[in-house]
Amino acid sequence: MLTIFKYPVLLKNNFTLELPKDAKILTVQTQRGTPQLWAMVDSETEKEKRYFRLAGTGYTLGDDYLKIINYIGTFQMGNGVLVFHLFEIKEGD
Repeated sequence: MLTIFKYPVLLKNNFTLELPKDAKILTVQTQRGTPQLWAMVDSETEKEKRYFRLAGTGYTLGDDYLKIINYIGTFQMGNGVLVFHLFEIKEGD
């Protein structure tokens, strides 16, 4: 059954989330000051690991830019003092 689920975004350069297979990522935003990722999922399918890269404005991506699959979105924290950009990357964090 298709459902929209919310997942926490870790404030780390690289992190992994387990999402139902073929989950479609919708957006990343903050909710009550905490970054969250929303995805449309089939809650009845098996889970798979998905890999992400979080980069602050002004910080280098290093070689991770070669692994970028998809730009997910940008969100702000601390009343706009901190701006982060979230990417999905190929396997391997």
